[in-house]
Amino acid sequence: MAINSDDGGGRCVSADIAAGIPPAAALFHSLADETRLRIVQRLARGEARVVDLTAELGLAQSTVSKHLACLRDCHLIDYRAEGRQSFYSLTRPELMDLLASAEQLLAATGHAVTLCPAPGQVEEAMS
Repeated sequence: MAINSDDGGGRCVSADIAAGIPPAAALFHSLADETRLRIVQRLARGEARVVDLTAELGLAQSTVSKHLACLRDCHLIDYRAEGRQSFYSLTRPELMDLLASAEQLLAATGHAVTLCPAPGQVEEAMS
C-alpha cells in the first residue's frame, strides 16, 4: 500500500507499524503531514471542536475530520462529548516538547532540510 498524505487522511502510526515500519519512523511520518501538524499545534493551545478547527485552519470539515480520526488512531489526541459536540484535545502534552526540540534542531542546522523524493520520483523529476 502506497503512503499518500494528499488524500486528506493519509496513514498514521498504527497502520505504519502494522506495515512493518519502525514505531519512531511511523510517529514522525504521522507528524510529517502539514495539516495534522497544524491541528496538533492548535490543540496545544487548548481543546477545540471540528467547527473551530475548520474556521481557524481554513480547511474543509471532511479534511479536518479525517486528520482528527488519524490522530485519534495514533492516540495523540482524544475527545470528550458534551451534548452533540465533541471537544478534541492532546492526550500526550510531551508531543509539544518533541516539536520544540525539532524546531531547535532546525534552527541549529539553519533549516537546511530538503524533502527526499519518493522512490521512482527522482527519475521522473530528471526527465
